[in-house]
Amino acid sequence: MDKNEVIFAAVDIGSTKVVALAGKKIEDNKIQIIGLGHSASRGIKRGVILNVEEAFAAVNDAVSQAEKECGQVLENVFVNISGQHLTTLTTRAQQTIGRDHTVTESDVQLMTEKARQINLPEGMSIYHINSEFYTVDSEPGIINPIGTIGEKIEGAFKLHIAPETYSRNISTCFRQGSINVQKTILDPIASSSVILTDDEKEAGVALVDIGGGTTKISIFCDGVLCYTSMVPFGGNVLTHDIKEGCSITVRQAESLKVQFGQAMADFAPEDKVVTIPIQGWEPRQISFKSLASIIQARMEEIVDGFAFQITKSGYADKLGAGIVITGGTSLLPNLGQLIKFRTGFDVRKGKPNLNYFHARKEVEDPRFSTVLGLLKMAAEEQGQVGKKKKIKVKSNEPGIVEKMKNGIKQGIINFFEEVPADTEMNQDS
Repeated sequence: MDKNEVIFAAVDIGSTKVVALAGKKIEDNKIQIIGLGHSASRGIKRGVILNVEEAFAAVNDAVSQAEKECGQVLENVFVNISGQHLTTLTTRAQQTIGRDHTVTESDVQLMTEKARQINLPEGMSIYHINSEFYTVDSEPGIINPIGTIGEKIEGAFKLHIAPETYSRNISTCFRQGSINVQKTILDPIASSSVILTDDEKEAGVALVDIGGGTTKISIFCDGVLCYTSMVPFGGNVLTHDIKEGCSITVRQAESLKVQFGQAMADFAPEDKVVTIPIQGWEPRQISFKSLASIIQARMEEIVDGFAFQITKSGYADKLGAGIVITGGTSLLPNLGQLIKFRTGFDVRKGKPNLNYFHARKEVEDPRFSTVLGLLKMAAEEQGQVGKKKKIKVKSNEPGIVEKMKNGIKQGIINFFEEVPADTEMNQDS
């Protein structure tokens, strides 16, 4: 590989895995993935680094694997920010720009900086800011005001904030490996860039990332991120329930879930069983129906948990594009039907849009959504890929209203465990 060639790197810090990718631009303006590494998370809980030393060991393992494959040292990386204390604030900023003044990019940048001057709760930092719309004189709902003429401009902004310690611990962790964190990107911003379409973001959509340790909810309306939340459990709790309900090991429970699990017991065959070998004991038989019943009971709690957060957001009646699910647990068969049944929303399973990338089999999976989004944004930062934004005016038409059920529990986080190779199971019919 040419040592002068520009490469991009991204690291996804997850609750169960750390993933590193390296890429470069190729002739068709796509990104070729030239390095991939992953390791089990250590010192990380719900996407947040708690133990820097342990987290560095996991990051170093993943980055070293990617470096070995691509043959270059990864000195600069894009990293995701997530955590249960990520929240969203709404603020406004305004200024008088002069009579018959044509709004410029500098005016918009100044407005954005004014919006940042809001007094934040102690210990919190702004990690992302986006405008909802602008009002120029008496004309409201302008998405891109550049080029409009007026005397006064006002902007409505969403500030996405989280504890300062989130980014500080990330920087400290990567600095131990002499790696510069070029930029930290909100998890939903990264994943949505390769999962959601512009039309979905415009119509209103809830992106639900059901991972191993957490379930993350991100709501987009009128093209921008409007709300984020998290429930503190995900696919790992399904594994625990299967372990307890079937009296087997965690490894066997994980394999059962991945190979034979589904989200709705009504769709499970009555006459099929799985035989699990247990050293020193008689093999244990578990029916597909019983397995699905265990999974469904817990998945209903998870669905009710994120449905409660959607209702709490105030955007439930603006989700014209419904719910898009991603993350490892989203791969469960019939999960979309279960979510639609309990929430009333249309549901789509989201997988990474690989049109930006030179296809590689290992990453064609929703568990790679965040790191692929980070890599895409790293390339865009260098002007290598991407597209121009459209100038548009916010519509006053309401979104498509979908009814949701009440009485929902709060709860839920991110699944990304591999099935151990040493676990063997036999399917009997």
